[in-house]
Amino acid sequence: SLRFLNASANKLEMLPPATLSEETHSILQELYLTNNNLTDKCVPLLTGHPHLKILHMAYNRLQSFPASKMAKLEELEEIDISGNKLKAIPTTIMNCRRMHTVIAHSNCIEVFPEVMQLSEIKCVDLSCNELSEVTLPENLPPKLQELDLTGNPRLALDHKTLELLNNIRCFKIDQPSAGDASGAPAVWSHGYTEASGVKNKLCVAALSANNFCDNREALYGVFDGDRNVEVPYLLQCTMSDILAEELQKTKNEEEYMINTFIVMQRKLGTAGQKLGGSAVLCHIKHDPMDPGGCFTLTSANVGKCQTVLCRNGKPLPLSRCYVMSCEEELKRIKQHKAIITEDGKVNGVTDSTRILGYTFLHPSVVPRPHVQSITLTPQDEFFILGSKGLWDSLSMDEAVEAVRNVPDALAAAKKLCTLAQSYGCNDSISAVVVQLNVTEDSFCCCELNGVPPPSPGIFPQSVNVVIKDRPADALGMPSSSSGMASEISSEISTSEMSSEVGSTASDEPPQVAMNESSPAYPGEQRCMLHPVCLSNSFQRQLSSATFSSAFSDNGLDSDDEEPIEGVFTNGSRVEVEVDIHCSRAKEKQLLQVPVEASDEGIVISANEDEPGLPRKAEYSAMGTIGRRRGNGSVAPHERSHNLIEVATDAPLRKTGGYFAAPAQPDPDDQFIIPPELEEEVKEIMKQHQEQQQQQQQQQQRQYPMDHLADYYDTPL
Repeated sequence: SLRFLNASANKLEMLPPATLSEETHSILQELYLTNNNLTDKCVPLLTGHPHLKILHMAYNRLQSFPASKMAKLEELEEIDISGNKLKAIPTTIMNCRRMHTVIAHSNCIEVFPEVMQLSEIKCVDLSCNELSEVTLPENLPPKLQELDLTGNPRLALDHKTLELLNNIRCFKIDQPSAGDASGAPAVWSHGYTEASGVKNKLCVAALSANNFCDNREALYGVFDGDRNVEVPYLLQCTMSDILAEELQKTKNEEEYMINTFIVMQRKLGTAGQKLGGSAVLCHIKHDPMDPGGCFTLTSANVGKCQTVLCRNGKPLPLSRCYVMSCEEELKRIKQHKAIITEDGKVNGVTDSTRILGYTFLHPSVVPRPHVQSITLTPQDEFFILGSKGLWDSLSMDEAVEAVRNVPDALAAAKKLCTLAQSYGCNDSISAVVVQLNVTEDSFCCCELNGVPPPSPGIFPQSVNVVIKDRPADALGMPSSSSGMASEISSEISTSEMSSEVGSTASDEPPQVAMNESSPAYPGEQRCMLHPVCLSNSFQRQLSSATFSSAFSDNGLDSDDEEPIEGVFTNGSRVEVEVDIHCSRAKEKQLLQVPVEASDEGIVISANEDEPGLPRKAEYSAMGTIGRRRGNGSVAPHERSHNLIEVATDAPLRKTGGYFAAPAQPDPDDQFIIPPELEEEVKEIMKQHQEQQQQQQQQQQRQYPMDHLADYYDTPL
């Protein structure tokens, strides 16, 4: 009567026979044998179960699957033989007429199998193999929905084959990599995978940007909607842009992560009223004022999506799940009079007290994330981002141990997903594995008295990492092992100060003897990122660009001249910080409005009964209905339109937070007016100027600057 058997994650080397006699009465339908030590000798014993529908034998020691044995499993519908050493899939798979899923990634398959001849086939995963070509029939199977060919470096597809495969709903193939001209190894590389659940709905999404904002930052994320598709898709499309905007406002890790989640909660709109989703974001950045400095990993999560870092072979959790078992969360929810059902859910909806969406449960359920930052060291080998389905099936220790010796990030993510499914996960799964290669020359060990920690075991000793500057219009392309089906474009906001900072010292190091007994040389040991600067010499800092001249454009030596407030010089140009505001601020007292950060968002408060508060300033403190800013907040109407028009002519604000002088127009780009149209154009320009003057005069008559009304009519 046995129909279902899961013997995964053991040390099995053999299987028992189905029966002692020649006649078999087995009705076994599902057999899971993943992560054992089974060899080719076990395959013939499978023929004693002719009614098998699902067979998982991933991550064993199979080197071949005999064709005669595959032919006898005619009722097979799903097979997973990933993580073995198979060089081919038997052609007798054609006898399995009901086959709809073939998963054979992380093998040594060289010949494309004849799975495209199966009429019921829906999903084929042949990633991380050694395929060189693909043989396709004239017409693809009508039910084919997914084909994964990533991680095959030798695979070359012609134009006709690509056109045919692009008709598949989900077709994944490696994008051509631009490569690094310096030939230096990358500091990080990633791979990700996604798998739908039993209901064939993909309720998870992944975000991966190896070059985020500039080529020394990265952003990764995993989003889980539990049973809805809308929220993970919105988070995947929007969250990176929000984070890029918040990075321009503050450099504090906890602040910009919390603000990102709060703004995302507002941007979910109607989709976030009744639906919700878990999210985890990991941001790798470096100090923009120290281009060769340490890297910082910041993780923020809500719900049950989590991150774990492998440091020296041991798991280091970077996330936290806020559920009813947390005493502080339980106390907070009871204060808001929420209903806690028997299964530990808020109003019977969700067991996570901090999650995106579910705004109808506010304030019991809030989007405030758990944020943790850590400095990356050479001991850090990789980190894993996973959805709820992954961590429900695997512990963090098991996940780290499973992929620690897998050299490829894509193969590591695939392995995690396969193990979770074989261990009984029926939900959608998403996993992102980011492998790190932090060298000693990009790690500050000043606090360790200059003694760097030992390098991790799986990565070889590498040379100094040198990342070339990327042009402003170039998008980062994923590597061949990244596992990206399509290029995820992110907003490029290269910091002006970090990429164009110059040096006024010579390129050659000072020829001064380093003597520890000398009074100019302190006894403190320093790392190679922050060497000791001598009192009688100028130590040059690492920079991305080098300028030959030792003087700035204003003709003053930047070492000898006292810096002027609001003026920045980098050896190639002068940048001036400008503040354009209403001139009435000199006459009237400015109202300081306290801004409070809370779990629910940003609250602007003003005390009406405070003595000395100007009556005319009430509108600035209370009237929040008006013009909408770019970040979604609302700004009050301004009456000084003429000053705003003047401000629009000012130079655009750079992403680094400074104003730069506008570039001179190129003569080739100037508009040339034909002689026969010159008079007509002059007449049009004259009329346009007269109209502008009339509008300004009308505005000045309508809203005189010397009188402000006590209240205003707003659009609402």
